[in-house]
Amino acid sequence: MFILDKTATLPARRMTQRILVVDDDPGLRELLDGYLRDSGYEVQTVAEGEAMREQLARTPFDLIVLDLMLPGEDGLTLCRRLRAHSALPILMLTARGDEFERVLGLEMGADDYLAKPFSPRELLARIRSILRRAGDRGSDASSRIGFDGWTLDLGAHHLIDPEGVVVVLSTGEFRLLRALAENLNRVLTRDQLIDAIAGREANRLERTVDVLVSRLRKRLRDDAREPRMIRTVRSEGYMLVSRPERG
Repeated sequence: MFILDKTATLPARRMTQRILVVDDDPGLRELLDGYLRDSGYEVQTVAEGEAMREQLARTPFDLIVLDLMLPGEDGLTLCRRLRAHSALPILMLTARGDEFERVLGLEMGADDYLAKPFSPRELLARIRSILRRAGDRGSDASSRIGFDGWTLDLGAHHLIDPEGVVVVLSTGEFRLLRALAENLNRVLTRDQLIDAIAGREANRLERTVDVLVSRLRKRLRDDAREPRMIRTVRSEGYMLVSRPERG
């Protein structure tokens, strides 16, 4: 359900980002299409996964609003498959607000989640936050951080393994790894890492950090049972253990 808030104000300036909405509810697609267009975005809407893939093959998008419950392939499956080869930001819509669904969406690679019913203000705030984080490159275009043969490219927002293969990172994974890499051999608390991921706008679910750390360990081929690179410091947080290799 989409809660129409007639007091919500729209931004005055025109934006150019493209958003793809994937939801099987035609009424919700129509409402999201109208509201996001009025907010300055270019919008396409589809009802299921195959149509989503067709749109992505034809048109570059800046963000996907993806419903969890879809006919055929569900949103979690689509999110996981997309994340395997793309860092395209994903805002997952869930039917319930329970922690299990939210954590599961994050584990599959979603950048954020929003429980139904939701207000347009909340939706717009989440979209702006994700897009701002995804596009926040600034003066980092030529900066890299190296550790244990791996390289984090701050401009391209991706990771390069010791063999030179590019590893795609989601926005949350990139920001978390950057925070750890910029503080090599120093413990960062979960609160510090939540701030690094999404700043003051973060939904302060501590499991978010744990999920992203788990995903990063897989990217870095770090044994989750006995991690060598991303260490858990009990009752404190996490740290990336390595000798610095700045490039």
